[in-house]
Amino acid sequence: MQSLKRILKSYQIDEDKQRRISREWQDYAYRLALELEDLEHKAIYMRLAKNEDRSLLEEVRIFVRGANAKNKGGLFMWKLKQLREKKKDGGVKKW
Repeated sequence: MQSLKRILKSYQIDEDKQRRISREWQDYAYRLALELEDLEHKAIYMRLAKNEDRSLLEEVRIFVRGANAKNKGGLFMWKLKQLREKKKDGGVKKW
């Protein structure tokens, strides 16, 4: 596990825009938006990082990282929806 200081140093922050990250989940959400190349929707990732189970988000992030997708944000949301339904149904598929 990396220290928060190291994580914050790895940002690619625009000096014109002031970033105010004070919580760990905000840091995670911003890094996720950077990785998915979807900074337009970083508010969605902030909400997800704050309210969703982190292991679920990590599983989806790893799935998207391995895929060669044009729209990584869309793929992330699609896979998240699938895993939520699977978790809700107890892992049993409905036919």
